[in-house]
Amino acid sequence: MDPVIIVGAGPVGLTLALALARQEVPSVVLDEGPGKDEPRPARTVVLREDTADLVERLTGTALGEQGMRWTGFRAVRRKQVTGEITFDAADPAPLHIAQHVLTGALRAAIADEPLVKVAVDSRLDSMEQERSGVTAHTRGPGGTWWRGSYLVGCDGPRSTVRKLQDIRFPGRTAVERHAVAALRAELPWEGEALLHRMPPWRQSGPSAVEVTARPLPHGVWRLDWLLPPGKDLVTPELLVARIRETLAGWTDGSTPPYDLLDTGVHTVHHRVARRWRAGRVFLAGDAAHLLGALGTQGLDEGLRDADNLAWKLAPAWHHGHHEALLDSYQTERRAVVAARLRAADQALPVLRGGGGLRHIVPGAARGHDALLTDGHLGRGPLGAPGAYADSPLAPERLEGDIPVGTAPGAPVTDVRVTAEDGSFVRLRDRLGRGTLLVVLIAPGTGVWDRKHWVSAGVMPRLAAAVTALPHPAELLVAEEYPGAPAHSVLLVRPDGHLVTALSGVRPADLYTAAEAAVGGAVRRQAEAGSGVR
Repeated sequence: MDPVIIVGAGPVGLTLALALARQEVPSVVLDEGPGKDEPRPARTVVLREDTADLVERLTGTALGEQGMRWTGFRAVRRKQVTGEITFDAADPAPLHIAQHVLTGALRAAIADEPLVKVAVDSRLDSMEQERSGVTAHTRGPGGTWWRGSYLVGCDGPRSTVRKLQDIRFPGRTAVERHAVAALRAELPWEGEALLHRMPPWRQSGPSAVEVTARPLPHGVWRLDWLLPPGKDLVTPELLVARIRETLAGWTDGSTPPYDLLDTGVHTVHHRVARRWRAGRVFLAGDAAHLLGALGTQGLDEGLRDADNLAWKLAPAWHHGHHEALLDSYQTERRAVVAARLRAADQALPVLRGGGGLRHIVPGAARGHDALLTDGHLGRGPLGAPGAYADSPLAPERLEGDIPVGTAPGAPVTDVRVTAEDGSFVRLRDRLGRGTLLVVLIAPGTGVWDRKHWVSAGVMPRLAAAVTALPHPAELLVAEEYPGAPAHSVLLVRPDGHLVTALSGVRPADLYTAAEAAVGGAVRRQAEAGSGVR
């Protein structure tokens, strides 16, 4: 079987390659660059808890040692603090990390992965697909033809893959524009991120209605100033003046010492591709969608694309093409991203309109700050991980269904579980292996050695039911799960989204739910020789 061709060696393409390798699927990554990334301190990303965990699982790297997990988040309007959040184990902080550091960790993991080949200086210029696979041609010093089973375009906003497939990319241009600076300085909020709206000091050039400060390791900060609509040139002199005024305003005096490390202008576009799948060709990351206004993070969604697609390509690669499973990638991911874009588009006129509700609704300004905080911290409709409630992989209503603290289709809560070898691990540590997870909620088991309860009570019957499922599955035991009664059974997808929760051991219901979660009878369809569209 030919490898999967991945076009693009950014964080999404590299993450997809590692996720496929973890499920024993080989890939070739076509990197149009030299195989290393130029350090850009002002180009950083904020990863939510689930996407940071995904990268850490795949790389075996503690990203928190290379990035910064904030101690808190502070929202300020003029001179008044409108909201403060302190992060702890119950409310984990996002991870702020330079993108070249993140990409470096992914590249280092790939260097030790025999199932991934990276072809540097290889720019895609043509491709063809037929019933049995995809052929791609690259130009460059080693220009050649590549043969693959599938091809995934992770090649950014100007995606060559998307253009060659004639897929439209409608949306809005320059929704927001920010001046960006990375600098080393001492600020009053050590370890805390700051969202400051309507700062009271005078700004050089066009007025700045919003500035954010996000800390990085070693005393480095990324500062972003929201620019007014238009194409006004951000000159170095203007940016330096804005830095000095902002730092002086925050320290209530003269500008403190600082080292300017990097600058840039970041323009946010909102676009979503009409199709994310064309036969054996898929789009992911910025090639499929662009978002980022109001503090949201587009890379988060790109990494979730990779996680979602990897576990669906793996059974298709191993067992044969499966239309329902592969189609569900576009259905699930496009719906989630489109919903987030709609939420941002609806909020933008209110938050950026200059008047609107804030003059009519009491407390509206504070509500606006809370909404922006949600975007920056990955909460609410602007930032929280999407749920696949209407997924074609969701089972029909089952007799044994019960409600728990996680809605069907939503990401599961990360709890401590006992694995089959008796070790205690986090539930999220077992994700991404291509297997379904079956979690029995059994209070009290954590204080006993596994050998004392593995053959008692409902365990033998449940273990037999798990073995008989139509897709590989792992049986785990948790002492508790939010909203789940004792002896309930959770079925979790390989990407960590809940399929269903059942009241007790119900082998027939469990089988039905598992079959639906993998798109139907994968093996039966593969044996029947299903074809590509």
